[in-house]
Amino acid sequence: MAKITAVIDIGSNSARMAVFKKTSRFGFYLLREEKSKVRISEGAYENGGNLQDFAIERAINALREFLLIAKSLKVRKILAVATSAVRDAPNRSEFLSRVRRELGINIKVIDGDKEAFFGGVAAANLLYEKNGVTIDIGGGSTELALIKRKNIEKTISLKLGTVRLKELYFDKGDIEGAKKHIQKEIKRLDGEFKQNKVFGIGGTIRALSQVIMKKIEYPLDILHGFTYDVKDHYKFLKSIVKMKDDELLKIGVKPERLDVIRPGVLIFTELLDFLGAKQVITSGVGVREGVFLSDLLRHDNHKFPENFNPSVRTIIDVYQIDTKLSSYETKIALELFDLLKDDFKLDDKYKLHLTYAIKLSRAGELIDFYEAHKHTDYILLNSLHYGFRHCDRLLMSKIIRYYKRKKIKKREIEKYKCLLPQKDIIEKLCNIFWVAKLININLSMPEVNISKKGRQITIEGENLYLAKERSKSRELFFELNISEKGKK
Repeated sequence: MAKITAVIDIGSNSARMAVFKKTSRFGFYLLREEKSKVRISEGAYENGGNLQDFAIERAINALREFLLIAKSLKVRKILAVATSAVRDAPNRSEFLSRVRRELGINIKVIDGDKEAFFGGVAAANLLYEKNGVTIDIGGGSTELALIKRKNIEKTISLKLGTVRLKELYFDKGDIEGAKKHIQKEIKRLDGEFKQNKVFGIGGTIRALSQVIMKKIEYPLDILHGFTYDVKDHYKFLKSIVKMKDDELLKIGVKPERLDVIRPGVLIFTELLDFLGAKQVITSGVGVREGVFLSDLLRHDNHKFPENFNPSVRTIIDVYQIDTKLSSYETKIALELFDLLKDDFKLDDKYKLHLTYAIKLSRAGELIDFYEAHKHTDYILLNSLHYGFRHCDRLLMSKIIRYYKRKKIKKREIEKYKCLLPQKDIIEKLCNIFWVAKLININLSMPEVNISKKGRQITIEGENLYLAKERSKSRELFFELNISEKGKK
């Protein structure tokens, strides 16, 4: 049976538990996630950092029920960490002892550099970009990790947190004091952290991305990997600091985040200024995924193998895809692509989309053979969480959805026009995809010779009767001649 691991993260604002199920050596998926707004740091910053009894009680109650969920899911390993508020608390040992005594959980208090490292591990392995700097704004601190070529080069933890600044400054109406505090702390950063791309981790940055997605009417309801240019939204972000609660609700800020969003935005915009960031890539993963991956990849230098994608592997595992068939069909598709790319004016970058679309094209058959293309479209769009841009996920899913057609209706892709290539490009990729699947219609992976003369593609081989018969029912952008060896 696949190993099931739970990761518990006790932050200053929330306690969260993520449960991961492995499907193979490196394949995994999120089985369950729970959150409790325990606010363990509440009242601490005004009382010498000491955790208050009422906050400890909330944390204990939440952890007790986390354990019930873990037991029900047959979790075999629990990894529990605590961050800023607990590590800064003079009375943290009392809290840790009580949790160990009453619940049997051994919580590891991690320092700021380790917290930044875990966020970096998650971003480096599960986002599409290889270079940048993570910003993880929490309730008590903010962590940054410098990532180059998916390696974590440097980490730092700043004493800048949403709850910390709320209690010390915002509750007293002292926004200028908060700004000076932030700028003083930011001076600890050296020039190496100045990067064009920022990986945004944590509740504040995710909340801001959701607000921006609503503002621009973004066509996908997918947060992880959502990317925006700083210059397009900088003034809007700055304006949030002075918004009233009713204004925040109107733009899409959730009620439970009203009291911490303003200090969070101030921290974020000041950091963007200092770093000179031009682009923000939203990360739906953070410390919890970093803890899990650090355990999973502990013998692999905390990195997946080169060219490995965990989401692709998981879909193959879960939907029991025959990789021999998909490898054969991919080979046919890429051979066709190379022959037709000049005539079709196709960029080589589309080879990636064809490859993964074919590799995963049979996923939906496990749900319903007759509507497999529709189910696979949904699966790819909603399960290719890691390592792909939104535009990549969308194009792969739409190739599968529409490959049986010559023409795609404009209204079917109109809402995605900001993410997809021109309609005729999608249709041409669908043509290539269809022929690759057609040649292997009998699943025998026949040996074939493919040649091109003018705009005609000739495919010659044995056991192509069904393919030849079916080819007559489809009009393509090119001429297709299927010939069986030794037969007229």
